[in-house]
Amino acid sequence: MPNITVKNIPEDLYEQLRQSAGANHRSINSEIIVCIEREVRSQKVDVETILTNARKLRERIGKLPITDEELTDAKRAGRP
Repeated sequence: MPNITVKNIPEDLYEQLRQSAGANHRSINSEIIVCIEREVRSQKVDVETILTNARKLRERIGKLPITDEELTDAKRAGRP
């Protein structure tokens, strides 16, 4: 099995890992593996599904109460 050496871990990060490992009844090494697995194996984002859901939500909401131009004007009015 491959090995990785991690150097120069900030003290506060190491302490968080140590506490998390203890809370989960794991060694620090096992906790690091779990953290890496969560990040690397996380689900990929399906852009089309997100866009479809956003479009459906936009249709349900309907017209916004103010236009983009009105919003921009309001922002500018609030600036010195």
